[in-house]
Amino acid sequence: MEHGRFDYSAIADREPLRFPDGARVAVWVIPNIEHFHWDKPSTSVTAVTVHLKPDVLNYSWRDFGVRVGIWRMMEVMERHGVKGTVALNSEVCGQYPRIVEAGNELGWEWMGHGSTNSVLFNDQPEDEERRLIGDIVSTIADGTGTAPKGWLGPALSESFNTPDILAENGIEYVCDWVNDEQPYPMNVRTGSLISMPYSIEINDIPAFLDRGLGAEEFYRMIVDQFDVLYEDGAASGRVMAICLHPFLIGHAFRAKYFDRALRHITQREEVWVTRGGEINDWYRANYMES
Repeated sequence: MEHGRFDYSAIADREPLRFPDGARVAVWVIPNIEHFHWDKPSTSVTAVTVHLKPDVLNYSWRDFGVRVGIWRMMEVMERHGVKGTVALNSEVCGQYPRIVEAGNELGWEWMGHGSTNSVLFNDQPEDEERRLIGDIVSTIADGTGTAPKGWLGPALSESFNTPDILAENGIEYVCDWVNDEQPYPMNVRTGSLISMPYSIEINDIPAFLDRGLGAEEFYRMIVDQFDVLYEDGAASGRVMAICLHPFLIGHAFRAKYFDRALRHITQREEVWVTRGGEINDWYRANYMES
């Protein structure tokens, strides 16, 4: 491939993946827990007020996620024994330590997600990006008690140098490349880095905001995705990511269908409901050359 980060690989030609205990599908749920700056535009429910400073309508709509939505998500996920892998803005550690405390009690994993979703990665000089990523990793390690293994760029943003800098800082898997249903190794200057399957399809922002789908339609998408991957996984294991934002899925009328989707998944056998770090560890132990 012209970018040099990995070679082309047809899934039909690969050695079959075999998950623990014969599971066909590894399912991981990624709550994006984010902090948004008061004076900058970001994900919005309406464009009418995005030019205003402050944009109280859209800011407070997003703020629902950390005040209410995440707590409803935690209740739903705990009901089905599902532990989250949080894409965590490092500023959350200082702004909302109560969420971190609750996530630790539930056994959730924390992966880096930039400092704030008000700042993307793309055009920073390499030295500045290296400093930013180093600060983010250390802040999450200090704030949660564990250094992150994984990374999701805010809005899946990267520069040409991001994978190299992530590996330098001890990140083992990255979720920005939404091009596969199985993990694969990436080329980095030093160390090693895995691309972990993430989804921009089974993702509540594109579903609800871009396509205008209803909660029941999103439930159907999750279930249909799982059912097909479950059948495909009989031949070779597949990874299913469910990518969520508490200011969207955390509303009561949507959480009802999230609950129903998790019930469908967790009632099936030969399913590994897990966290990103566990998929990373399993893949490295069984499919990465030492």
